[in-house]
Amino acid sequence: MPKFQFHPCGNFKESYFKELTIFETDFGRLWLLIGLALLFGIIPFVSGPYTLYILNTVGIYAISAIGLNLLIGYTGQISLGHGAFFGVGAYAAAILATKAGFPFWAAVPAGGIMTAVVGIVFGLPSARLKHLYLLIATLAGQFIIEYVLVQWDSLTGGAEGIVVTNTSLFGLDLGNDRTFFYVIFVCFVGLTWMAVNLIRTRYGRAFIAIRDNDKAAEGMGIPIFPYKLLAFAISSFYAGFAGALYAYYTMSITPEPFNLWLSIEFIAMIIIGGLGSIPGAVFGAVFIVGLSEILSHVTEYLMNVGVSTSVAITIAPLREFVYGLSIILFIIFEPKGLAEVWRIIRSSFRLWPFSY
Repeated sequence: MPKFQFHPCGNFKESYFKELTIFETDFGRLWLLIGLALLFGIIPFVSGPYTLYILNTVGIYAISAIGLNLLIGYTGQISLGHGAFFGVGAYAAAILATKAGFPFWAAVPAGGIMTAVVGIVFGLPSARLKHLYLLIATLAGQFIIEYVLVQWDSLTGGAEGIVVTNTSLFGLDLGNDRTFFYVIFVCFVGLTWMAVNLIRTRYGRAFIAIRDNDKAAEGMGIPIFPYKLLAFAISSFYAGFAGALYAYYTMSITPEPFNLWLSIEFIAMIIIGGLGSIPGAVFGAVFIVGLSEILSHVTEYLMNVGVSTSVAITIAPLREFVYGLSIILFIIFEPKGLAEVWRIIRSSFRLWPFSY
């Protein structure tokens, strides 16, 4: 008969298998089930259209941010081209849907796979470059992909973009926010589960070894370059998969959103959320999307108040400043991000009332 544990009383692990478990006790599994019940059974029905739009945007960006965290946070490979990979997935899915007649269930993963191939190509410089030089190489990839999306008119539609219509999944119409909410978050839960388990495998441990000290990892027999390419492929797959969902959700894509600023937003998500943390990528996506919406509402409010119009015009372009300030403040005061804040809060509840 299984012995259930609902409160940890110490670290008494007797094997590496126990060390690699996702949940220390059954209490964590219980809360996971409660969270999934709330996510799929209650939240879609009590949320209005605008709230659903925000949640769907968070879900799509969180998938992409998880992929970037696998590359930067776990493997130590800096990239400034994640926004472009997001765009590659969006365009790949849109092209397959409109020109090749692919259904939704095939176009979305195909967009992720095609983006993974592109990610491998732009990850080739990692064989000889790292740190700042690799950052510049991925920045060049960002600009190259942006140029291709704009100039290859016959394939991408140029500045006019592509319109994706007749979105359905096994006969179910995906034209409303509530239905698409389930699609996005089923994919989000599945891809998050894959990322968490990937880190527990030998591939994940190799990524972490390369991040901590690539020379020592090579000395232990880890083939550095193949694992770096694998990290780029997996990260790009996540970005492309999220981009494909974005294309179907917005139903119309143009090259403008997939610029350098989007790549910076993704980096802000994982820094603020917590590098090397899967929950941190999710926290960062929630923070950045929420902050963007708050700034938009503040600007709109000030624009509608006559005496504050000049102030609103001044505030409108300061989103970049606010993002940069947020990153600096988190690096100074909480370098491990929101994931560390959540860990502290969780530990306080676990040790209550003795933590006070």
